[in-house]
Amino acid sequence: MTDTAWIDAALTSARPQALGALLRYFRDLDTAEEAFQNACLRALKSWPQNGPPRDAAAWLIMVGRNVAIDDIRRGNRQQPLPDDEAISDLGDAEDALAERLDGSHYRDDILRLLFICCHPDLPATQQIALALRIVSGLSVKQIARAFLVTEAAMEQRITRAKARVAQAGVPFETPGAVERSERLAAVAAMIYLIFNEGYSAGGDTAEVRAPFCEEAIRLARLLLRLFQSEAEIMGLTALLLLQHARAAARFDKNGALVLLDDQDRNLWNATMIAEGLALIDKAMRHRASGPYQVQAAIAALHGRAERPEDTDWVQIDLLYGALEIMQPSPVVTLNRAVAVSKVRGPAAALAMIEPLGARLSNYFHFFGVKGALLMQLDRDDEARIAFDRAIALAHTSAEAAHIRMHLDRLMRDGSQAGAR
Repeated sequence: MTDTAWIDAALTSARPQALGALLRYFRDLDTAEEAFQNACLRALKSWPQNGPPRDAAAWLIMVGRNVAIDDIRRGNRQQPLPDDEAISDLGDAEDALAERLDGSHYRDDILRLLFICCHPDLPATQQIALALRIVSGLSVKQIARAFLVTEAAMEQRITRAKARVAQAGVPFETPGAVERSERLAAVAAMIYLIFNEGYSAGGDTAEVRAPFCEEAIRLARLLLRLFQSEAEIMGLTALLLLQHARAAARFDKNGALVLLDDQDRNLWNATMIAEGLALIDKAMRHRASGPYQVQAAIAALHGRAERPEDTDWVQIDLLYGALEIMQPSPVVTLNRAVAVSKVRGPAAALAMIEPLGARLSNYFHFFGVKGALLMQLDRDDEARIAFDRAIALAHTSAEAAHIRMHLDRLMRDGSQAGAR
């Protein structure tokens, strides 16, 4: 085998489980990360010749643990190696690992790692950034984009978070019930951002990063099992399911983005939609509304519409209004403007987003929406300027291609008008 794409995919998928287990062994973020990276290097040498192991995560855990222990021995030749209990509370479980990583000792490793990263000694922004880096393995660039900050700022945030965890002597173990409840909001936010990193992938990277969505849904379901009566976790899980249900219809065969109104709804995952609808209905019965429930309710209105013209845009506008009150954000207002354009026309929507220009000056979707609204108002020259800015800010080829489609249409319309 010479193609290493499958190795990259396997390493990415196995990272959370492997790193979570290694952290439980060594109780140190840097040691666990280094052990995982060393195991990955061994995999890049071994797997192309020997093929993939039966369980990639178990292989990485065992190899990473052994390499790290060897490093400890070399670094402490004059000192006896600590008892295994001092390094790990799991005992010698390598045989069980090889048989089944998802055994009772390991099934909660990822969630445990999330709660550790959400330790209250860390500011919320550092908690989320650290977990996205450590748990999901996102690059600093990817995380910075999710937070709309520079790479340098995000690098500093992650470095400070890791240093603070080390200085605080954070116990690398599952928190108790009270601590879990206190950290629940940060964990939910992390899962949501992990999902968004996969969901926002373009046509050329959507398949590679689809596991982010699937992993986020798995984590949300795991979280829901721990907090079965928590309406916001029901809402979060419903939201992810309803969004991911449309994955097969979001890009055409050439990888071009397909807008919601143009999607083939026969490609939507009906089973996933049904699960999401049932969850949001159950959450609403608790009468404890929150941001995830509101977003899930919006997604549910799309999911219930058999045709684009059946969409209840009035209700979606009202729900976005409620979300603006709960969670004020220029991005929420931008999303609401799309609903407003359907209900009250493009002029009203454009007036709503104009004040957002300064805060969203580096946000691709702002200029995409602005250009579309201007085009609907026949303000073609201004639309071209907005679309040009959107292309400059596009993160994927699919985003850029979608904007070029609008520009091509403007060029055609302009040529036809000139010919007349």
